[in-house]
This record gives sequence, structure tokens and C-alpha cells, in this order.
Amino acid sequence: MKGMKLMKALVATAALAVVTGTALSEPYDDGQSKTYYEVMKGKKVAFVPLSMGFDLTEGWNAGLQNQAKALGYTVDVRDPNWNVEAGVQAVNGFIADKPDVLILHPLDQQAYNRLVPKAMKEGINIVQVNLKSVTNGDAYVGADWYEMGYKQAEAIVTACGKDSGKNGKVAIVTGQAATPTIVIGNQAIEDVFAQHPEIQVVAKQSADFDPAKAQAITSTILKQNPDLCGILGVWDGQDTGTAAAIREAGMLDQVYMVSSGGGNKAAACDNVENGSFDAYFSYDVPGQARDLNAAVKILLQTKPEPGSAPFALYTPLKLITKDNLNPSSCWTLDQLKQSGG
Repeated sequence: MKGMKLMKALVATAALAVVTGTALSEPYDDGQSKTYYEVMKGKKVAFVPLSMGFDLTEGWNAGLQNQAKALGYTVDVRDPNWNVEAGVQAVNGFIADKPDVLILHPLDQQAYNRLVPKAMKEGINIVQVNLKSVTNGDAYVGADWYEMGYKQAEAIVTACGKDSGKNGKVAIVTGQAATPTIVIGNQAIEDVFAQHPEIQVVAKQSADFDPAKAQAITSTILKQNPDLCGILGVWDGQDTGTAAAIREAGMLDQVYMVSSGGGNKAAACDNVENGSFDAYFSYDVPGQARDLNAAVKILLQTKPEPGSAPFALYTPLKLITKDNLNPSSCWTLDQLKQSGG
């Protein structure tokens, strides 16, 4: 009976609203919130990573897709799978489609130099994430590679330099030469080592971001330099191969290994915990995903003339060692997909 009375009351109230012309209240608008949500709906964002299928790009994409779903726009991804020519084709295809924002993650500093201004000429705002062309777009979100190289080199100096009691012999297993990671990072490393003449670089070789190549190169370096003190790596995806060679040689306690990456648990914290990496500098993919989303939201709201007001959101670097390792030091893709990005 009570339920029937309540239903009749609700029907009566609705009927009264029709008769009197009253309406349900609009959602609260603080002067910006209504516009904020309306401007996002139906917009198109495009993303060309260097490749999908590994923690960095999967993590950023998870954050991008979460926000797009929440705010009513779309993120379309085209995967060139580490192929620069395929990346150029993907970017040209998106330029023809004219998305509102185009996000680029170029493997090669030079490859998109003409494409960035071409896209901006078509009215497309450009965001570059973690790697970028020499040509700036509207926003850069990612690591400061000079700071990264500098901090990594300082860590090696602390472990192997004159105040360490060690011999100063170190090796560098680097990556593909055309990437900002290597071009800019190498300059920083050289600047640090120039201040520390006791550091002797006995080997410097590229493994092209391939862990199998890194393992083979490192194995040879260790055989040629059995008294090696430390190795400076450039990315955890490659450095797992370097660490494997150190472990196989039985030199984990001797060789100080410095790595870096996005801070995924399996790649970072697990390898710090098991002794593969002694020092790991994380650029924290969840934090980058949030900054990437912020850059997209700013551009969608303000829609500046492409290239007229470029800005950067450089990622704070986080050092992870066994001394400070804790459950919040790293992340997993499942966590990021569930978090809302």
C-alpha cells in the first residue's frame, strides 16, 4: 500500500510540473564546467607511438582511452611497430583525417621534422610524448633526456669514482643513435664524466634497444674487462639483456648497473629487488599519462593556433634502489587501466 501511495504521489508531482510549466533543474555550472564538458564531446585525438605492445605506450594509451571515454571524445591509434617509414605513413594518414590533436612518439629525431609543421598548417595541434622531433609542436610531455643522462652518469660516478674506492672502469651499452634519449643523453653523460677524469669508459656500444644484442655485447665487454666496475644502460627493455649477461658472468656483486624507464613493476621494481639493477631512474608512466591527458584537455579547450604557444610538461624523475623500494614505487598496466588514467 505504501508503495502504491508513493507511486501516485510521484505521478501527481510530474503531472503538476507539466501543468505549471516547471522543469527539472539544469546541472550546476560554475561558469566553466558546462563548457569544459561540452567542448570535449565528439572531438578526435590521434596517436602514433613508435610501437604498441610494451609498457610505455600501452600505459599512455590506457590513460588516454580512459579519459576519452569519460569525456566523450575518441583516441585512434595507428601502430608502426618500430618502423620509421610506417610511422611516416601513419602520420600522413592522420593529417589527411584532420583530428583535433595528434600525439606523436617518434623513434627518430629527424623523421617527422616536415610532418609536424605540415600537420600544424592543417590546423592540427601536435603533442609529442617522451621522444620528439627537432621541430617542436604545441606541447611536449616527457622526460628531460639531458637530466636523465646527467643523473645516470652521477650515479655511476658515485658507485665507481674516486670517493668509492673503486677503479673507475665503466661501460655504456647505448641504444639507437637517432633517438633523443641517446643524442641528448650522451651529451649529459660526457659533461659529467668530463668533471671526473677518474672515470674510464672502457667500452661504448649500441644494442639498438634489443635485449638480445645487449646481452651479447655485455658478455663480450665483461670478458674483455673482468675488473669492470659499472655499466650505464639507457632503457629497461634493453637493459634486461645487459643484466642477464652480468648475472651469467657471476658479477652481480661487482658490476654496478644503472638503468631507466617508465617504472613498470616487472621491468623496474622486480629487477631492482632481484639485484639486476642497482639504480633505476623512473619517468613514471602513470604520471606521464596524466600530463598527456592534461595537455590534450588544454588544447581541446583553448584550441590555439598550432605552434603559436608551445609548452612543455617535463616529467620529474624518480630514483628507485633497494634502499627506498616500496609497494608504491612502480605500477602495473592492470592498475592503470582500472584507475581511470
